[in-house]
Amino acid sequence: MPDILILYYSRSGGTAQLARHIARGVDEVSGMQARLRSVPPVSPITRVAAPPEPEEGAPYVERSDLAECAGLILGSPTRFGNMAAPLKHFIDGLGAEWATGTLVGKPAAVFTSTASMHGGQESTLLSMLIPLLHHGMLITGIPFTEGALSTTTTGGTPYGASHWAGHEGNAASSEDERTLARALGRRVAMIAAKLGAPA
Repeated sequence: MPDILILYYSRSGGTAQLARHIARGVDEVSGMQARLRSVPPVSPITRVAAPPEPEEGAPYVERSDLAECAGLILGSPTRFGNMAAPLKHFIDGLGAEWATGTLVGKPAAVFTSTASMHGGQESTLLSMLIPLLHHGMLITGIPFTEGALSTTTTGGTPYGASHWAGHEGNAASSEDERTLARALGRRVAMIAAKLGAPA
């Protein structure tokens, strides 16, 4: 069954929480399934290595995950209006995949979590789309036909799913955030299916 790769970095759990809701949306599409993967943290001391597998949550991504996926949904917490360094570090190392066109023609979307309501959700989402465009991916977002996009008082944007985690970073996702996250997962999975994702 074709996989939609949900690849993210999460430090306090808000982004991981959103990733799981997106995965539920992917799994609602007949013939498609979610593949959750994460990226390891980075360290200013390059000799320090992350453990081979995270202690909890999604396993670390491998390059084969990118080749095998039928679509990609990329997630990161917001850091000063941009994606977090661990995700950027991973993306910066995808020169071989860019050169060979590993991701060309696959649907893609993005999601984020922020501590403050106006902490840069939309700028983070937009900045995450830039490398996906360089990889030749087909960008998708959340259309306003999703009613929760017009009623949400927390996260959720047309550029991608988002979550307002609160200043402590531990606020549960709102009903609208969960609805929009599932909608994003379904949308990418349906587009991948229509494009004839290989089984």
